[in-house]
Amino acid sequence: MKIFGFNTNNEKRFIHITCNIILGVILAVVFSLSLFSPVSSVVSVTKQSPIYYGNRKNNNVSLMINVYWGTEYLDDMIATLKNNNVKTTFFVGGCWVAKNNEMLKKLDEAGFEIASHGYNHKDHSKLSMEKNQDEIYVTHELVKSIIGREMNLFAPPSGSFNDSTLTVASHLGYKTIMWSRDTVDWRDKDENLIFSRAVDKTVGGDLILMHPTEKTAKVLDRIIKALKNKGLNVTTVTETIS
Repeated sequence: MKIFGFNTNNEKRFIHITCNIILGVILAVVFSLSLFSPVSSVVSVTKQSPIYYGNRKNNNVSLMINVYWGTEYLDDMIATLKNNNVKTTFFVGGCWVAKNNEMLKKLDEAGFEIASHGYNHKDHSKLSMEKNQDEIYVTHELVKSIIGREMNLFAPPSGSFNDSTLTVASHLGYKTIMWSRDTVDWRDKDENLIFSRAVDKTVGGDLILMHPTEKTAKVLDRIIKALKNKGLNVTTVTETIS
């Protein structure tokens, strides 16, 4: 079959190349903009301490989902969250966003909170102030260019940061978010273990770290129902730390 002179395969290839060119232009603009966000003024900003848990006086908890690879389990997780009438926070990596514009839009359109996980999953404790700024600022501008939203939460990759990270994040209007509960689902592919780490001894204010893995997607419904049965309200990071 031909469409406007292209056969189907050629058309798909043309669309793919065009999309990549457009994305390249967006990234080039974003990176050039980062050069005009002066690092020199950052030194005058007082750094904020990282946040490890939210308000212990209420029953809010959050499933903070760090996204840096793939999309294969995200649709199932979105469906589970929707079926349980739950909103939560997805911390997205810039390099993932650059390849998965449509999935980012889907997360945003579903009403989930979108937050930053840096661009290249670097060890921020080893980065200079300038490099810390590049990682956060470029991701911010890229996400904004796609969904039109300003992010204000930053989760450093692997929980690694230094004083420059905290200072730059604060300068750019971000709160640095850590966690109080870690499912370690990226390493331990055991549904029961992931479940117990997310649920056992969990109390109001807890920030529960997880990722879009196969086992997490399968056990997510059980986790949400168990947390609700404990009288906990599963919500966004912003609501949990408020």
